[in-house]
Amino acid sequence: MGLEPFTAEDPVFVDEDVLRDSHKPEDLIERDRELAEYQAALKPVIKGARPRNIFLYGQTGVGKTVATQMIMDRLRQDQENYDDLDVHVIHVVCKNLNSSYQVAVKLVNEFRGPNNKIPTTGYPPDTVYEFLWEHLKEIDATHAIFVLDEVDAIGNDDDILYELPRANDNGNVPVDETKVGVIGISNKFTFRDNLSARVKDSLCDEEIHFPPYDANQLRNILYQRAEKAFVDDTLSDDVIPLAAAMAGQESGSARQALKLLFKAGDLARGAGDEEVTEEHVRQAEPKVKESQVRNELESLPTQSHLTLYALLALDRQDDLPAKSSDVFEVYEVAANRIDADVKTDRTIRDRLSQLKLKGFLDVEEHNEGPKGGSYYLYEFGDIRPDMVQEVLQDVDRLDELFQKDITSY
Repeated sequence: MGLEPFTAEDPVFVDEDVLRDSHKPEDLIERDRELAEYQAALKPVIKGARPRNIFLYGQTGVGKTVATQMIMDRLRQDQENYDDLDVHVIHVVCKNLNSSYQVAVKLVNEFRGPNNKIPTTGYPPDTVYEFLWEHLKEIDATHAIFVLDEVDAIGNDDDILYELPRANDNGNVPVDETKVGVIGISNKFTFRDNLSARVKDSLCDEEIHFPPYDANQLRNILYQRAEKAFVDDTLSDDVIPLAAAMAGQESGSARQALKLLFKAGDLARGAGDEEVTEEHVRQAEPKVKESQVRNELESLPTQSHLTLYALLALDRQDDLPAKSSDVFEVYEVAANRIDADVKTDRTIRDRLSQLKLKGFLDVEEHNEGPKGGSYYLYEFGDIRPDMVQEVLQDVDRLDELFQKDITSY
């Protein structure tokens, strides 16, 4: 049987891109309160005053990044009404950056051309910050706002969150030349709590919490997108309520709800069905869940990937569950093998705790009495070790680790 011809005919979708992460809606519905707080926090900028430092937190898929993009777009638009205002926005996604140093290098390179980038290693931190201050002095803007998205990737190394908000106060950038502000966006509630006291004082002038969406809110979001995404009368009446209920119960994430709706439509299209039904949604749910786990694993920073590699190596030797000290021993060997920074055992315990919070690991406390003390044992939780290996093998930075038998650590 030969290949079917490619055709533009589609009985299900008019514009499936409307359901994708990359789509930016004209309106961010169900976030009126958060948008009002956000605009109020940035209003001093329009008046020429110093920006307030803002910290946004909430799980993935609840509108933090979209809200930020909309607010920044509106700020750029409205500044045109004022001759003495020039706001420069630097937006960096930190999810693959696991230290303040790496974030600082990334920020410096945002100001540089392709042939003038600085490497990710080799310069002392003070020198990198000096580069950054010099670039800020050169841009000739009244305001510079740094948006650090998914900033929780840097873990406990939060120096950048002290240096940037205090760039004016410390005299690194003259306040009468360029007023500097920072917007930190975190997917983890606990990251905010673990910030050092000096960072909290500097960064958290304003805190805005984006809570999970409930099922009714998700339903409204899905109806808004579905109107443009699907052919008229393609969705049966129970599809959107069911997808919203599933996502609302599971995570409260609009991203998950949209993926579920898209996958249901994709399954219907693949089967040659002209109507998307409740059954398509139920078939889509496990596929979306597995895809989300893979995406989450892929997006983890290098240090978390190395921690997972250590657990995987122990699993292949039937040495799980294991103490954090055993995990650290294998982690240290792996980090040295790929020439990555070797973090402390405390940092790796923090990584293990973060992986547990994501549901990737299970942990059990053991108490051997006054002499033996208590300790924790870690093993894989809701993810298959085979999936972990598949994901890690596709991470370029870890390629050398899989050149040998994984049990040869």
